[in-house]
Amino acid sequence: MRGFRNIRARRVVATAVTVAAAIGLAACGTSGPSTTTSAKGLTMWALNDQTILKESVDAYNKDHPDEKITLRLYANDDYKQKLRVAFGANQAPDIFFNWGGGALDDYVKAGKVDALTAAQVKTDRFTPSVMQSATFDGKVYGVPANGLAPVVLYYNKKVLKNAGVEPPKTYDELMTAVGKLKGDGVIPLSLAANSKWPTLMYLEYLLDRTGGSRAFAKIASGDATAWTDPTVTKANQYLQDLAKAGAFGNNASSVNYDQGASTALLYTGKAGMEVMGTWEYANLVKAAPDFVKKDLGYVAFPALTGGAGNAKSIVGNPSNFLSLNASSGHKSAAITYLKKYVLDDSQVDAYLATGSVPPVNGLESKLAATKSPDKAWLTFVYDLVQNAPSFQLSWDQALPSDQADPLLTNVDKSFLRQIKPEQFGANMSKAGS
Repeated sequence: MRGFRNIRARRVVATAVTVAAAIGLAACGTSGPSTTTSAKGLTMWALNDQTILKESVDAYNKDHPDEKITLRLYANDDYKQKLRVAFGANQAPDIFFNWGGGALDDYVKAGKVDALTAAQVKTDRFTPSVMQSATFDGKVYGVPANGLAPVVLYYNKKVLKNAGVEPPKTYDELMTAVGKLKGDGVIPLSLAANSKWPTLMYLEYLLDRTGGSRAFAKIASGDATAWTDPTVTKANQYLQDLAKAGAFGNNASSVNYDQGASTALLYTGKAGMEVMGTWEYANLVKAAPDFVKKDLGYVAFPALTGGAGNAKSIVGNPSNFLSLNASSGHKSAAITYLKKYVLDDSQVDAYLATGSVPPVNGLESKLAATKSPDKAWLTFVYDLVQNAPSFQLSWDQALPSDQADPLLTNVDKSFLRQIKPEQFGANMSKAGS
């Protein structure tokens, strides 16, 4: 999946184990391949699908044979738990891969992570909106390690044309498109509601469009009462209105993302549109390259007329990050690696070659000169992020880990209209208090 699988797959992992609870646990065994070990070197943990990231470690090790990085790679499902246990047993790696947001902030508050200065790792080279996910109280605690993954609206050009539908730019246009596509016998919006996190994407955008970035920022700050803000209720009402209008068809709750069914609905013409992260582009290229060349379109998530949010704001996964263990005995070497080898020129080129846009500034000339068949896509994603006043990290990563289960459960209940719009906020207020 061209480096995106970890961003997508991590959403299915929802654990209630907090950092505080992990402090008292003993270390557990590890698994997964690793590079050459050096007793004088440092350790780094990441996910096993980070091919380009691994290349940066190989480059560092070639230049530093006497102080190599031992890279240990893990399956996504085990990684977060192993990391928590390792920190609790004081056996965590020198550098660790993470998603930023609330989970990283948990470690920061526990004194487990070192802040990184601009002089140490050249933080000004990275996209500002992305850095927000690893910045707490004005200090940076991570370096972006892979491609951008905002959530966008994909569409099937042929299906929309047949139904007389233009790509929707506003929520009202989206609702109109739903009616026309439904009347034409296709599912308006492909949704893997069985996985729950794809439904969350709608609520994230609808709240951002309704109340602006400040609405969720207040929630993420730890104010549980912010869940009961009227804008949260309105966002849930918009979601339920879409569901009631038949936007997602009749079987969305039986569709699981991991099986590729929601992706297939789009490229086979059974659905007109799909809201999904940019990793979906790689899935489509692999599964249906001809469709990508001829009939794939993509636009930003629709604006909301009268909403307080900025239509250029985006949600999704800004990037994954590499952070420095505060107890590391190899900080100098770690900083050298983070500064000179992570998302350097060769890494940037490698990501662009796979259809992924890395979160670094000044890519205009590279994108203009590229002969990649993905040029239009790469430029779209880059411009989308560069012009975004806010890039909201997915809620299940921005919030403390013990709120992930209640969040996804209540999102699903709202989608199914098993609870009233205002009840979603009331339930989450209790979960966050």
